Order: sequence, then structure tokens, then C-alpha cells
Amino acid sequence: MPLPPGARLGPYEIGDLIGAGGMGEVYRARDGRLGRSVAVKVIRASGIADGERVRRFEQEARAAGVLNHPNILAIYDVGTHEGAPYLVSELLEGETLRMRLAAGPLSPTKAVDCAAQIASGLSAAHAKGIVHRDLKPDNLFLTRDGRVKILDFGLAKLVENGMVLDHGSHASTLDSPTEPGRFVGTVNYMSPEAIRGQPVDHRADVFSFGAVLYEMLTARRAFEGASAIETMNAALKEEPPEPDVSAWPRGLDLIVRRCLEKDPDHRFQSANDLAFHLLTLSAASVSGLRTRVPVAPRRRLGPWLAAGLAAAVAVGALAFWLGTRAGRAAPPTYQQLTFRRGLVMSARFAPDGHTVVYGASWEGKPVALYSTRAESPESHRLDLPAGDILAIAPSGEMAISLGRRH
Repeated sequence: MPLPPGARLGPYEIGDLIGAGGMGEVYRARDGRLGRSVAVKVIRASGIADGERVRRFEQEARAAGVLNHPNILAIYDVGTHEGAPYLVSELLEGETLRMRLAAGPLSPTKAVDCAAQIASGLSAAHAKGIVHRDLKPDNLFLTRDGRVKILDFGLAKLVENGMVLDHGSHASTLDSPTEPGRFVGTVNYMSPEAIRGQPVDHRADVFSFGAVLYEMLTARRAFEGASAIETMNAALKEEPPEPDVSAWPRGLDLIVRRCLEKDPDHRFQSANDLAFHLLTLSAASVSGLRTRVPVAPRRRLGPWLAAGLAAAVAVGALAFWLGTRAGRAAPPTYQQLTFRRGLVMSARFAPDGHTVVYGASWEGKPVALYSTRAESPESHRLDLPAGDILAIAPSGEMAISLGRRH
């Protein structure tokens, strides 16, 4: 029985019903203490006696509550009302990816942008040892300001030092809603190892991500059969239908295929690396840069050419100074991106102009490659051999120097 408008759950005044899923209903509510609107998710009354469903609901709160990332739904509070647990989160305005795909595929540029945000959110969750295990368009929300939010960590598995902390039964769904069953996840997006009932790690999320990205680009599911068994068999043994990639950014089809590799060892080994590839791909596709810079043979500069170059530099500097004085060019600003003790060997901007890849030795440890962004104080180590970054092409390809001594 849905809660009536005006009902109270602790300090929250219930408004209208805005959604429902396999575990409960979601209401718009008002937090009178802070004077803000929130979303309240309440477990279904029919499931209160179901210990497994309550356990999953509580796990959603624990898993999502430790995450703080712009692409993950923020959890504010948890509580119980008349024996029923509820969860309080930020209130989102927009639509789920499932709703958006009902109107057709996303443009390649929009799909890559959304995919990069999803991969960034997954990277943050995986860094905390959390595997989502049910990534699908229903659990991805597109806000009105263009941000993607990952929802529903109710099936998340907490992993610490390789040990599974969640010893619950393998719950699953055979259609879009998430309901208890025999497997973990939704069959159209489950990885082969999850279908076989094998232990899963963050690479299972990478497979599900690949299925979602394929669907964003084609509005078709990567794996689908007349029954749940046939769908799972397709994920185990078949490849998705070959899409028309003529309008896709170059290299995007390779990213999709690598995510959907049957063997986890052949997929991207981290969501952070996946996000980096998508960000550079997005920047290259938007700019349209595909230029190869020719390398001229080295030769000594004649005195007249050297003088001409010096004059050009001087003229450029004078023009910049005059432009600044005239208010046409703002002076540069600086922002610190790293805060650890050590030595930064080299750094380069990615084509998007916001991501920085650098090689550094922190706290006396060997040199490694990292990536960071201006809006984030955190750096993520790349799954690459130790070395220095020499250059990044508009396509996202990188030139690195291995084993250099300093």
C-alpha cells in the first residue's frame, strides 16, 4: 500500500510517488530540518517478511553510503518506519537511461560523454572495493543538467583484500526489474562468469558497462533471446549483432568489443583506464583532430633563420603583452593538482584539455603513470608499465618512455 501524501517517516514528510522497483517505492519528500527536498526509498510492504530482501536493501544503504562521487547517487540517511527500512537520497530531476532509450539511440558524442561519466563513477566504487553487479539502463539516471548518476547498489558485493564480505545467496532477475532469484544481476547485462555462478570482481561491471554502451549507441540489447536461458547462452557464446559504426568516433567499436570480451582477462582491467580512453576519444571526436605532425630531419639553423625565429618569438611576446594590457587576453591562472611528497617526472594534457597524465615517484616508490583532472584532488594510477609520459595524440594514443633513469 503506497504511503499517502503528508505521511511522516521520522523527520521526512512524504510527497508524491515518483517511482517503484523490485524492492520498494520512491517518494518525493521534504526534510523539515534542512528545508530541502529529498527522495525517500521505502521497502515494499509485501517484502518486509522477506529477510533476503531486507538484507539487500540494507546493503544498498551501506554500499552507497561510503561513496562520494558526482556520478553516484548521494545517500543522506537511513532509518526504519513501523519495521520497514527506508533510505534517503538526493532528489534527481530527469529520466532513467531506459526511458531515454525508448526514443532511440543516443548520438555517438552523447553516448561517449555519458559512458565516460559512468566509467568514472564505477572507478570510484571499485576503488572502495564495491562491485555494482547490476549495471543496466534502469539503474542509470540522466539529470537535466547533463550528469549521469549510478543508482541502486542493492546488489553490490563488498570486497576487501580479495575476500567476499557478502555471503548471501545468488539473487537475480530474469527481466528488467531486480527481484530475488538464482543469479546476481539482470540477464541481458550479466557477465559470463556471473552467469556461470563463478566469483566476480570489478571486471564483471566492465562487461555490463559494455552491454550498456552498445545499447546506448544502437538502442538494441547486446544479448537478447526468446527466453532468459537463450539470453544467457548468447552472452556466453555469441557476439552482439554487428552495428553500423560509420558515424562512431574512430576506435569506439574497439572499446565496446574489449568491454564485452568473454574472458575477464581480455577486458579493460580497470574502469579508470576505460574512463580515460573514453575521455580522450570524446575530445578527439569533438575537435575532429586527426592530423599527423611530420617530423623534419634535424639540421643546423642558418643565422638568418635563427634571427627570424627570435624576432617571431619577440613579436609574439609583445603581442601577448599588448593584448593583456588592452584586456583582450586574461593572464594565466595556476592550480595545484598533486599533493603528495615525491618527484613528478613528466606530465601532458589529454585532448580534452582537462585530464592530465603524469609520471611520478611518490614517497620513494618506483615511477608510475597517473591521471587526474582539474576538478578532482585525487589521482588514479593507470594500468600501464612504469615510465614517463612523452606525448598524447588527439586519438588518445600515448607515447611513454620505459625504464628511463633520472
